[in-house]
Amino acid sequence: MYTSPSGGTLGKATAVMKALSFYLSDHPVIVSFRWSHALWGSTWSFLFYSIALYFLVSIFLHLILALLLRRGQRVPLGPLPALHSLSMSVISATIFAGLLLSAAAEIRETRWLWRPSKTPLEWLLCFPLGTRPSGRVFFWSYLFYLSRYVHMLRTVSVVLRRRKLVFFQLFYHAISTLMSFLWLEFSQSFQVLAILFTTLAFFVIYGSRFWTAIAARGACLQLVLNCQIVLLGCNLVCHIGVLLLHFFTGGCNGIGAWVLNSVLNGAILMLFLNFYMGVDLGRRRKPNKNVGDSDCECGDNKIARSCSVFGAGKEADSNKLKSC
Repeated sequence: MYTSPSGGTLGKATAVMKALSFYLSDHPVIVSFRWSHALWGSTWSFLFYSIALYFLVSIFLHLILALLLRRGQRVPLGPLPALHSLSMSVISATIFAGLLLSAAAEIRETRWLWRPSKTPLEWLLCFPLGTRPSGRVFFWSYLFYLSRYVHMLRTVSVVLRRRKLVFFQLFYHAISTLMSFLWLEFSQSFQVLAILFTTLAFFVIYGSRFWTAIAARGACLQLVLNCQIVLLGCNLVCHIGVLLLHFFTGGCNGIGAWVLNSVLNGAILMLFLNFYMGVDLGRRRKPNKNVGDSDCECGDNKIARSCSVFGAGKEADSNKLKSC
């Protein structure tokens, strides 16, 4: 039987999509996943010891470099920062795709249990009371939690390459890891949308950092700031939605952990706004300064210290302002 080229291409594309759907949402390991303290990194002691070790290693590296190297001297890392950015971008894209397919499958399979007026958005924001941390969605939530430890490695890169240790970066990574652990431990509502928003933002941010690293250009701080602002704005709107659904639909699962999550998110928001206003103030003080195509230069030393959190790519020339 004759098969047209377009039909064969369509058939191959359909087969690839089915294979991806199977391996990202219907694989037995994913479907049968259950969160328990037998899993790697799933205990409270592991969480707190890991965060404490992260703080100690970061501070130790900063101090030992200050003693052994002269001021301004940096440790060359070669392609390692670019490889880290690439790996984080790929991991984020994989978690985003897997969670999106898994959430769609969970909604399709459990919708018949919902009340007639319930919508998929309500389920994404508010898990029913008694929800257990098992199944597709929580498998990807667990992988997202593990990826937070890979994300921490960026602090080591910043300390070695930039000789900067920023409180906001330490606080952000530690709190983000704690929050992702709480999502699993207490089957917290809203985690699906939070992970989708975060992984999408990380895919863009780390993809941009990888590109600027291999293209030998300064990283665009404005892109990173815009992604962070959109991410924080989406989280804020979703938190309001969870609160309304909790009081008007009979309750959301893991609301106690959600309250702590909201407080921690509020602290991150305040720190980020302080950072953002510092960057904006630095730019207003130097309105005529040519910052180049990347628009990623920082005005004074204080802002440069903060910008080291988001930076990537080659260092600026010594006669120019420090690139973020």
